[in-house]
Amino acid sequence: MPEKYLSLNGECTTLKIIEKSRFITTSRHVSGEDDAKKFIAEINKKFPDATHNCYAYICDTAGNFLRFSDDGEPQGTAGMPMLEVLKTNGLREVAVVVTRYFGGIKLGAGGLVRAYSGCVAENLNSAEKVCFEECAEKEYRVNYAAAEAVVRFAEERGADVIKTDYSDGVTFIIVIKKSEEKVFDDGLCDRLNGKVKIAKKREYFFPFKI
Repeated sequence: MPEKYLSLNGECTTLKIIEKSRFITTSRHVSGEDDAKKFIAEINKKFPDATHNCYAYICDTAGNFLRFSDDGEPQGTAGMPMLEVLKTNGLREVAVVVTRYFGGIKLGAGGLVRAYSGCVAENLNSAEKVCFEECAEKEYRVNYAAAEAVVRFAEERGADVIKTDYSDGVTFIIVIKKSEEKVFDDGLCDRLNGKVKIAKKREYFFPFKI
């Protein structure tokens, strides 16, 4: 698995009208081929009367497992151009479906390539990107007076507070980039004059916003 990779956060849907044809583009982060196939099936079910539901996906973290479909459009005019846009954007674990409702005007091979690739490019410009990077999930225990300072420090360092518990003190579960773990802990200790208890929980890949 690579040290980090770019993907999408959730799902994004955009609409574009080209020569009276309606193109609905839906992109989503997927975790493997089964997830990609499930997503495509969902779109087909959502738009069962569409003229075409063309798709492309890269469903692994290395960019080697990829598939595409023209779904009845002339060969090479939809799925492959869509896939090339995903590759150009450097995305991994991502799937996109372009749903077309034919408007009566033929676009020709070149026009179809521009339409499908352009729709995907515009959709990805609107989608929220994340960088999956190895993280350290850790527990930080402080008194109530220090709680606000912990939240501010996490925001400054680009860390994510994923859980907060209040009891006799405040316990935060925070996800930090593994490469910045020591700097984060040292900085927080300095900020709180050492008045913090730290315990490491686990490591995994986490989608950090960019």
